[in-house]
Amino acid sequence: MDEPGAVARRIAQRALARRGADYADEVRRLLDAALVVMAAGGTTGKPRVADIVAAAGLSNEAFYRHFPSKDALVAALLEDGAERLARYTGHRMAGEREPRARVRRWVGAVLAQAEAESAAATLAVLWNAAGPGIALEPGPGVVGEALAGLLHADLAELGSATPDLDAALIAHATIGTLTDLLRRRELPDPELVDRITAFALRALTPPA
Repeated sequence: MDEPGAVARRIAQRALARRGADYADEVRRLLDAALVVMAAGGTTGKPRVADIVAAAGLSNEAFYRHFPSKDALVAALLEDGAERLARYTGHRMAGEREPRARVRRWVGAVLAQAEAESAAATLAVLWNAAGPGIALEPGPGVVGEALAGLLHADLAELGSATPDLDAALIAHATIGTLTDLLRRRELPDPELVDRITAFALRALTPPA
């Protein structure tokens, strides 16, 4: 026989689980709607909370249940994008056996964000993130942290004495280049990927 209160706890736990799933769905809808609205607005105007809520089909109450401000939503959008990019980059790297080739795949995957399919949305999010109100800075901050970890093992195998630091430096250089490409509306080419890869690998060689 159940101990006293066990039934009540089980029912409460089921209710909390359902609420948690509903809230996760609300957050996902808000993030997806924000990305669409920002991409549509580009770098000409920052959307209002009302625009994002309308696109998500939710209420202001739902928005503020999860985010204290639009800046908090943009910060979450940066984190979400960084996680997606890290998954994509890791998948691209997995197709190579040799660490130098995996580093090149890493560089190519990051710079591929400047291609037409994703460039407008990426630039719009970074532009909306510019400003003192964002808790997580755009560019090499949250994005770089999500990506740099993918390089640690390969850099160590290639002889880096400080793979964490070297990965962070490579992430800064590569994401900085990506940001420049986005702002200039330029596409990366294989020569640029090769050049950044060679630059990154040279940095692993200790001075004579």
